[in-house]
Amino acid sequence: MRKQLIDFLRWLKNFLKEKFHSSNTKWTYIITAMLSTIVVILSIILFVKFTHGMMSELFESYDKAISSYIWTHKSSLLTDYMIVVTEIGDVMGYVVTFGLLIAIFWIVFKHWKYIAQLGLVLILALSSNVLLKEIINRSRPLGEHMVTVKTLSYPSGHAMVSMAFYGFLIYLIAYFKINKVLKTCLITVLVILILSIGISRIYLGVHYPSDVLGGYIAGIMWMTFCILIFNLIKIFRRDPET
Repeated sequence: MRKQLIDFLRWLKNFLKEKFHSSNTKWTYIITAMLSTIVVILSIILFVKFTHGMMSELFESYDKAISSYIWTHKSSLLTDYMIVVTEIGDVMGYVVTFGLLIAIFWIVFKHWKYIAQLGLVLILALSSNVLLKEIINRSRPLGEHMVTVKTLSYPSGHAMVSMAFYGFLIYLIAYFKINKVLKTCLITVLVILILSIGISRIYLGVHYPSDVLGGYIAGIMWMTFCILIFNLIKIFRRDPET
């Protein structure tokens, strides 16, 4: 996927260079970046429209049905698991995880590029989630909350940040040249973690299923945006004409 994305961006750059015949090749990159930004803006518009749809009576009925189904599987063991994964998806969980990743990436790669990229993804996802919650202003579900919550409901910060952060980590792992079995195991664990974090918010009674789905969608948007920008930067730096 990474190779195909880079090949597409290079093709777009060369196409624009041929069309504009400009002596200043930086305009080619400016236009490419603008087109990329337009794609992201269109994605945001789709997210907003989808958000409005999720407030309908149809989605309310789905929220109730899915929540009820998940709650029928409650047990002490499962509750302990859900509390653990929801803590992993909280701010302190990311502080610990990010600290471990800093040590691992520094030992393995000996530079800060991937650490900086992961840090930027995390900061963007966290800050944008706070903003989206304030704009949409959806209250938490009524009923028992099995963990303490202080913010608004939609989109789920746990779902959004886990999808952006761990999703980008999956992207990096897929790119790394490591043992295929190890790579598959790591990606599988991270996928299960992302899904578990989202489900835990429903299980613990602090989010509607639509909050979690909206969070996943927003997280995918940020992850895709960051992958696009990082690859654009990589192409710019390798082009001797810039």
